[in-house]
Amino acid sequence: MAIAIAVLTALLAACCFGVAAVVQQATASSMPEAQSLRPRLLWALAHRPLWLVGISMSVASYFIQGVALAFGSLVLVMPLASTDLLFALPLVAWRRGQRFTPIEAAGAACTAGGVAAFLTVLPRTADVAAPGLWGWLPLLLVTASLVTVLVSAGLRNSGRRRAGMYAAAAGLLFALLDALTKAAADLLRHDGWAALRHWEPYALLVIGGTGLLLAQSSYQAGSLAISLPLIDTLEPIGAVLMGTLIFQERLASSGALVVQILGGVLAVTGIIILDRSPLVRA
Repeated sequence: MAIAIAVLTALLAACCFGVAAVVQQATASSMPEAQSLRPRLLWALAHRPLWLVGISMSVASYFIQGVALAFGSLVLVMPLASTDLLFALPLVAWRRGQRFTPIEAAGAACTAGGVAAFLTVLPRTADVAAPGLWGWLPLLLVTASLVTVLVSAGLRNSGRRRAGMYAAAAGLLFALLDALTKAAADLLRHDGWAALRHWEPYALLVIGGTGLLLAQSSYQAGSLAISLPLIDTLEPIGAVLMGTLIFQERLASSGALVVQILGGVLAVTGIIILDRSPLVRA
């Protein structure tokens, strides 16, 4: 039952985020470039009703994903939650009055099939409590360093490159956010409101807010063809790696690991194919 809840809520979170990303990008792309990476970008967007709808769906997606992580591992939930592009594309097609081409259908099939192959051979993992702050510190420092390098590179570029750098930084922060959400959800599930005595819930606010600003800046700088595929690739890969490091979650071994690797490659290939779709590039 726990696995069923985790799978269903992860897919629901992906659907909500996919729709939210389309709505947010449609609004953020109309904002002046000078507001990129500035808190006033969020302030200006907050006055746009359409963006408020999108951000509300993102918040709903986050809480739904939190439920999924309370019942399932990062290695199980995040590959499913990263399929939001499969839900976003039909909405874009509907908005533009277009249909899927065979190439787009093949890309969607590759992504869905790759995720399915990855999860089919996934071994069960016993619940392991997250470590204390000192156990998280190396991961926090590495992530902060990578994000700083990417943001600095984005500031020195413009257009597609800037959007890509910001999206990559957002993807890494979202991966860290997923790992912290898993820790906070476990605390809340076992300790109730006493979870507020720990540092994890407050770290979620800082990392989540920074990731949100980077994602909106990426949407503002370029199309979903740049931002969403990068986020959808880096977030689940990063979250899976963090799950193995922090929560000792297991990947498959021996021949089954080959299946997981091939499934991951197939899923990323599908994302690349979808990235080339005119629906996404618009």
